[in-house]
Amino acid sequence: MTAEPDLPLAVTQLMKGVVYRDTHDHAWRSLLELQPQARDYVDVLGLQVVIDEAEGYAFLRQRPGDPDDSAPLPRLIPRRALSFHVSLLLALLRKKLAEFDAQGADTRLMLTRDQIAEMVRVFLPATSNEARLTDQIDAHINKAAELGFLRPAKNSEQTYEVRRILKAFVDGQWLADFDTRLAEYAALLAGEEQE
Repeated sequence: MTAEPDLPLAVTQLMKGVVYRDTHDHAWRSLLELQPQARDYVDVLGLQVVIDEAEGYAFLRQRPGDPDDSAPLPRLIPRRALSFHVSLLLALLRKKLAEFDAQGADTRLMLTRDQIAEMVRVFLPATSNEARLTDQIDAHINKAAELGFLRPAKNSEQTYEVRRILKAFVDGQWLADFDTRLAEYAALLAGEEQE
């Protein structure tokens, strides 16, 4: 027997963060069945519901402001400025997710902490203090997990699932622009090492 759709549950879960098909089963089903009502409800607050049924997640986004509005609504969804290294990590994870999807093997991309560290290490300046570098990489990984783009595996501290919501925040155009900047950064880094 399936539970009746529950609008308060669906909207409340959205207000708390991302709703995933695999972790918020009842809220997810309720949201799918009551999409128009959920959209109308959050629209009053200046928010939009974004649902990706194929990837299995939904979240709220601030509705774009009207430039002619003399009294715009205050932001409910805060903008987060990310450091270069966290942005780099997210871009590298997004590329890895795209490569993984192209192979079409599994639905969940799992990476160890060491695999993630190796992806990032290439773009960090060489240093003789390996412990400090490891701490910095761990801080970047922890930030990505805190933002919901990585989820630690249940049975292992050293393995992470790359969450598919990353695709909604790092799209193809952003990735292409970042690739250009990344190439410039790598060239600059190589120039510094030669000096």
